[in-house]
Amino acid sequence: MPRAKAKPEGQRAARGMAHLARLMQFADSTLPIGSFAFSNGLESALQTTVVSDTASLRDFVEVAMRQASRTDGVALLHAHRAAAVCDYATVLAADSELACRRVGEEQQTMTLRMGKKFAELALKISSFPMLERWLGDIRAEATPGCYPVGQAIAFAQLGADEAEAFVVHQYGVASMILSAALRLMRIDHLDTQRILFGALQHVQAEYGAVRGLSLGEMSVFAPVFDVLVAHHTTTHVRLFMN
Repeated sequence: MPRAKAKPEGQRAARGMAHLARLMQFADSTLPIGSFAFSNGLESALQTTVVSDTASLRDFVEVAMRQASRTDGVALLHAHRAAAVCDYATVLAADSELACRRVGEEQQTMTLRMGKKFAELALKISSFPMLERWLGDIRAEATPGCYPVGQAIAFAQLGADEAEAFVVHQYGVASMILSAALRLMRIDHLDTQRILFGALQHVQAEYGAVRGLSLGEMSVFAPVFDVLVAHHTTTHVRLFMN
C-alpha cells in the first residue's frame, strides 16, 4: 500500500505558526473586551495595604492565579472538552456552575461583561458557530455568559487543546492585575514583567492539580479576596470597577 505523501515542511510550519499567532492574539492583554476596567481586587488590596510593594504584588498575583485555576480553570476545562465534541448541554452546565460560584457582585459583573464582549469580538473576526449560539443564549438570558466558558468554546474551535486554553486563561488573570498595577502603584514595566515571568512557572502545576476535578468539585476558599471585593463595592473613589 503506497505511503501518504508527506506535507512540505513549510506548509506544516505555516499552519503551526498561524495557530500559535491566533492563540497569542486572544491572550493579548490589549484585547478589547473590557478587561482594562477591572483590577481583579488589586485596587482594594492597595487601599487596605494587603499589597504595598513589589513582593506583596507578586504574592497577590500568584494567589489570584491559583484561586482562578480552581474555579474559572475547572469550568474552562469542562467547557472546552464539551465544545470539542459538540456537547452544548455540558457547556451550559459549566457556565451555570461557574456563575453560581461568583458570589461577589463586581466579580460577577467582570466575568459576565467580559464573556459577552469576548463572544462579540470573536464573531466579528471569524466564524464560531457554537459561540454564536452561546451569545444568543446570553442575550436571551438563557445562560450567564462567563468569560472562561467563552474562551473554552472559541479555543476548542480553533483547534487548541485544553492545556493551551488553560494557559491563555491563567496568563490573562496575571496580565489583568499587572496592567492595573501600572496605573495604581509606583512600579515600572520591568517589575511587572519579572512578576509575570515568575508567576507563569506555576501554570503547569496548577493545570495538573485541577484537570481531574469535576464541576461539582469546583470551589475556592478565599476570604481575603471576598473582603476586598466587598470593600471595593462601598468605596466612594474608584478607578476600576473591581
